[in-house]
Amino acid sequence: MTLKAAFIGLGAMGAPMAGHLHAKGLLAAVGNRTQARADALADELGVQAPHLAGIASACDIIALCVSADADVIGVVEALAPTLKKGAVVVDHSTVSPDTAKKAARIIGDAGGAFLDAPVSGGVEGAKNGKLSVMVGGEASVLETARPVLEAYAARVTHMGPVGSGQATKAVNQVLVAGIAQAVTEGLALGEALGLDADRLIPTLGAGAAGNWFLEKRGATMLRNEFSVGFKLALLHKDLGIVRGIAADAGTDRTIIEQSLADFAQLMSEGYGDDDISGLIRLKRKS
Repeated sequence: MTLKAAFIGLGAMGAPMAGHLHAKGLLAAVGNRTQARADALADELGVQAPHLAGIASACDIIALCVSADADVIGVVEALAPTLKKGAVVVDHSTVSPDTAKKAARIIGDAGGAFLDAPVSGGVEGAKNGKLSVMVGGEASVLETARPVLEAYAARVTHMGPVGSGQATKAVNQVLVAGIAQAVTEGLALGEALGLDADRLIPTLGAGAAGNWFLEKRGATMLRNEFSVGFKLALLHKDLGIVRGIAADAGTDRTIIEQSLADFAQLMSEGYGDDDISGLIRLKRKS
């Protein structure tokens, strides 16, 4: 029997993820806080765009990718009263492990199952179907949902019980922030020293300093091109969650605190919608 899947949250990540589900013949419905956006994509793909109660009653796998903890809880509370028995709700948002556990309780009480499954790979990864998905929940539930996740993922990894996916994403976001700090500071230095970017970036990339962020964002940041890959305001939001997780764990928060301060400054200057490579603005000479 073919799974009937829905996707809720049709932003820069969610819309292409829904498109990959459609290409695999799995997408039955889409939903969005702004109904007009859901209607437009539904018309384009030839699927339904009912309200959440209709999605809940008709679909076997319901994936969502929304902005904040309160949005996740709002969606699962709206799905729960009419949720199809045995349905699986998969949350690709970045929220706290506690929010994931609360959502799992709500869906479990409604007769369904829940996976917290945040993603890494940015808008490019979503568009190319090459996301890395880190999953918390029961392994058997993941196997049920795996055909949906593999429609837009290059890697799907079971990390442990509910909350483990979000815990893994917290680690991921510390690394993302730290790499951004290092690459922007280093390239600002190279720029100040008059080094040729066309030679500098591939040379660095071929050695121990090589990384995805340098490869994908190095040249564009030196050209002052900061079109959205991952909005720095969103990383700021994520790091606010990570700060609490790290505080509870008792680990060092140097990168987290520095990045929160830097991104807050850029947001106050009107750069919140820039890609995180816009951090180089603060690294250059005044």
